[in-house]
Amino acid sequence: MTDEVHTTAAMLRCAWATTPLDIAYHDTEWGVPVHDDAVRFEFLTLEGAQAGLSWSTILKKREHYRAAFLDWDVARIAGFTEGDTERLMQNAGIVRNRLKINSVARNARAFLAVQSTCGSFDDYIWQFVDGAPRVNAWTESRQVPTRTVESDAMSKDLIARGFTFVGSTICYAYMQATGMVNDHLVRCVAYNH
Repeated sequence: MTDEVHTTAAMLRCAWATTPLDIAYHDTEWGVPVHDDAVRFEFLTLEGAQAGLSWSTILKKREHYRAAFLDWDVARIAGFTEGDTERLMQNAGIVRNRLKINSVARNARAFLAVQSTCGSFDDYIWQFVDGAPRVNAWTESRQVPTRTVESDAMSKDLIARGFTFVGSTICYAYMQATGMVNDHLVRCVAYNH
């Protein structure tokens, strides 16, 4: 095993995939193009929740998030009130940060506005990579950026549309998670999925 890839049962994976939950996510979801608006909203929420925390922490809380946020029913989340925030602040299954919790309802309202003007959030978001995944050819983890010109543009546009917790680094992680970019190392078992 090197510091660049993690080896499990003779399979090479990106080095960050070390726990069973991380490995399952890495092998089946990370870097796979997403075209479902509910899944897009889920990842937008989870990436914002992750700010300052590890992705493993968020993966462990994922099912709690799904339940707390009504199986990602964006229209219902958009109607959340301060009472909902107070209820969610008591939910130990999610990250209990008031700003992050409030951002989910605010982002739901902005998400619905994007759907209204663009047809779908998916149609809107793919414009930042010209409609097709960017397939990188990294050989070492240190080559993978934390932000790009595209994530900078996405962040700026999302903020202008009223979204929060969408800085460029969060946007780039979102792009990685939803397959807008493929940042698996070329030796990784999931590189060609």
